[in-house]
Amino acid sequence: MVNPAAQGFNQEASDAKAINLADEVMEAMGGRPNWDQTQYVYWSFFGRRTLLWDKFGQRVRIESLPDSTIYLVDLKNKSGKVKRGSETIEQPDSLAKYVKKGESIWINDAYWLVMPFKLKDTGVTLKYAGQDTTQMGKIAEVLELTFDSVGDTPENKYRVYVDPESKLVIQWDFYRNAGDEKPGFSTPWGEYQKYGNIMLSGDRGERDLTDIAVYTKVAETAFTSFDPVDVSAPQ
Repeated sequence: MVNPAAQGFNQEASDAKAINLADEVMEAMGGRPNWDQTQYVYWSFFGRRTLLWDKFGQRVRIESLPDSTIYLVDLKNKSGKVKRGSETIEQPDSLAKYVKKGESIWINDAYWLVMPFKLKDTGVTLKYAGQDTTQMGKIAEVLELTFDSVGDTPENKYRVYVDPESKLVIQWDFYRNAGDEKPGFSTPWGEYQKYGNIMLSGDRGERDLTDIAVYTKVAETAFTSFDPVDVSAPQ
């Protein structure tokens, strides 16, 4: 099983059983090679916004429905273009603020979709927390994730419930601070389907991630132009 940790993963503080379980999750999700070869991922975040993510190019297009804002963000260079309604943001300070907001949206929304692929990411420490019962009454193996100086909220903690048979994540508990005794929320991860060569889940209980799709080709203008993009059919 090949699933090298990202540079900066806290190997020393993580335990071997947790790392092995994370590798089994990756395999169940389609395997590391298939994840690495997945370039474009599209989804709707609870019906509030859509995201089109170019993993290879480290770019994202976000269309926020409530405020009619389009973000075209280069995640690598922390640059981009933003349009609110009919107004293109030109003033440098305002543009920088909106680009940062777009990046933060992507960090949050992508984690809700692809967290199982990111168990050995930069800054993550993994601990095996034994067995526990999910809200649905199923016994699961539990991983505990804490973070060091990564993302927008490194003080967070997650408990990730892994089905001992399928090795798929079936629930997560979110703790705003790593020392909190009770989670801020718990949601299921269900209704896995195969998209391209990987598995993804949209069911989060009361709210769903919808319109999930994986693409092999996307028009370059999706990341450079505010013009509408047709993502009605996987490519």
